[in-house]
Amino acid sequence: MKRVKVYTDGACLGNPGPGGWAAILIWGPHRKEISGTEAQTTNNRMELRAAIEALRALKEPAEVDLYTDSLYLQKGVTEWLPRWKEQGWKRREGKTLKPVANADLWQELDALLGKHRVHFHWVEGHSGDPENARANQLAREAMRKAVRGDE
Repeated sequence: MKRVKVYTDGACLGNPGPGGWAAILIWGPHRKEISGTEAQTTNNRMELRAAIEALRALKEPAEVDLYTDSLYLQKGVTEWLPRWKEQGWKRREGKTLKPVANADLWQELDALLGKHRVHFHWVEGHSGDPENARANQLAREAMRKAVRGDE
């Protein structure tokens, strides 16, 4: 099974507002940078989209180390996802169950997680990690395209 390092980031001007996402995939001597935009979105949706598109870009099952500066993404996958699935994509708020925010993207990500062996790693944003910084730069460039309407 191929081993791949993935660095992801999302950016949004306003929340909601125009946004961009980016992912960097590194395996052996190879490197692939991907990014995209959405005209009206949120930062959390862009973080999720980056992870989804990175995993979708893998043509065969892989062992993936995914690095993100989003605690929402990292905790969502490692802590909250199993409970949300058990509860029919709902989360507990007090004594009531409420729909999970961004359930459409969480479900899409969950399906892709079944195809790969993914280990999520949180990295502190803007802490000097060069690949995290590059993913941030690409996501911000994509966001600026969305602001200009260059989708």
